[in-house]
Amino acid sequence: MSTPEDAGRTEHYGQAPQHGYPPQQSAPPPYGQPPYGQPGYPPPGYYPPPGYAPYGRPTNTLAIASLVLAFVFAPAGLITGIVARRQIKQTHEDGDGLALAGIIVGGIVTAFFVLFIVIWIVAVIALSRNGFS
Repeated sequence: MSTPEDAGRTEHYGQAPQHGYPPQQSAPPPYGQPPYGQPGYPPPGYYPPPGYAPYGRPTNTLAIASLVLAFVFAPAGLITGIVARRQIKQTHEDGDGLALAGIIVGGIVTAFFVLFIVIWIVAVIALSRNGFS
């Protein structure tokens, strides 16, 4: 059923008739932009929650070994700490603090161990010359 208002109007398939106005034609989107949505927003769930980095630099394994060895065998912890710090400067890995702690703890424990050995040698020499009397 057509009314005098609808005379001269062409209807498009799938569109509701626009009462009293010619059908609206949408302009094509500019090149490179999607025809829908708001550009610039990532899809939901794409990024990690705030405060969490997607990835971090790896930790130098020699730096970890340095700190462990500083408590087990101090001279090895001291040496591996020095080597780890050199590697970290070249590779820009994490673990500089671990290597530094390995150097400090290894150095202190090694120094006490060397001091203990020197005191022990001096005591043995003094006791062997003078005896126990």
